[in-house]
Amino acid sequence: MLERLSSVEEKYEELNKLLADPEVVTDHTKVQQYAKEQSVMREVVELAREYREVIKEISDLRDMLRSESDPEILSLAKDEQLTLEEKQQKAEERLRKALVPKDPNDHKNVIIEIRAGTGGEEAGLFASNLYRMYSRLAQRLDWNLEIINSNSTGVGGLKEITFQVRGDQAYSKLKHESGVHRVQRVPTTESSGRIHTSAATVAVLPEAEEVDVEIKQEDLQIDIYHASGHGGQNVQKVATAVRMTHIPSGLVTTCQDERSQHKNKEKALAVLRSRILAAEIEKQQQEISDNRRSQIGSGDRSERVRTYNFPQGWITDHRVGLTSYNLEQVLDGDLMEFIEALVQEDQARKLKNASL
Repeated sequence: MLERLSSVEEKYEELNKLLADPEVVTDHTKVQQYAKEQSVMREVVELAREYREVIKEISDLRDMLRSESDPEILSLAKDEQLTLEEKQQKAEERLRKALVPKDPNDHKNVIIEIRAGTGGEEAGLFASNLYRMYSRLAQRLDWNLEIINSNSTGVGGLKEITFQVRGDQAYSKLKHESGVHRVQRVPTTESSGRIHTSAATVAVLPEAEEVDVEIKQEDLQIDIYHASGHGGQNVQKVATAVRMTHIPSGLVTTCQDERSQHKNKEKALAVLRSRILAAEIEKQQQEISDNRRSQIGSGDRSERVRTYNFPQGWITDHRVGLTSYNLEQVLDGDLMEFIEALVQEDQARKLKNASL
């Protein structure tokens, strides 16, 4: 462990020197890159220094014990040794956790895409429920939420919605929401009271910055069109909606939420960057494990990460086996019990893999 810690500390000091280099200071992209790398290492470096200090104190104490003959002093020193050894053990445990590879995107804001899956109109209504759940969670955590694009079903539901969430550690908290969410309830149109099962997919993408993904202007096809409206005064006379196609990958994003064409272009580009970054992450993960499934599957009811059962008022996350009977509160954004359980499970798995 000490050898690995020395390597991290050397890299940390090297980054310190680079960030003080006059040539680097004038390069905004490099400053961002080096500062980000350094912030990831800071916790490990601080814990490493604390760990080395404890080891030194134990070593000094043992030297003293070898030369000391006074029984009273020896007794006090042995008590102190036990305290320091316990401190060393705790420091080692914290270091092992800190040395577990971090997701470099954990600090990022996110772009979330919710799409109605199987289940017709009921799936669209459930997609709307999920959007409200995340918007209420954002309010609880004092995060900023901004809609990028939405397509309604006309009966109060959503075919799809894309929105951005800005907040402290947003991706680290929300990334495990990706997948198929399944709902079981009696639709308002069902006269016989039969329970229907529907689904919606949630994709959580880390918001990519220019330093993460470079998109060349010549690789973009940008189409401008009139945003869809509900008629009357809301119909825009000027074309402001944007459809942006990344030619090399074939990825397409749209944005019509803003009345400004320029702002819609900015938002569409942000989504496009994030999708390209997510595709790169997916490719890297598939190279590690060819058997890894895509984050949201096909949207079929059987591929689910979480089930929301309305008749009995419970919600179950199938990945961690956690069930709560506070369905209404969860749908109102009280989601932290599930978020924390998923984060802890992910950390435990990484720690186990790191120790193998």
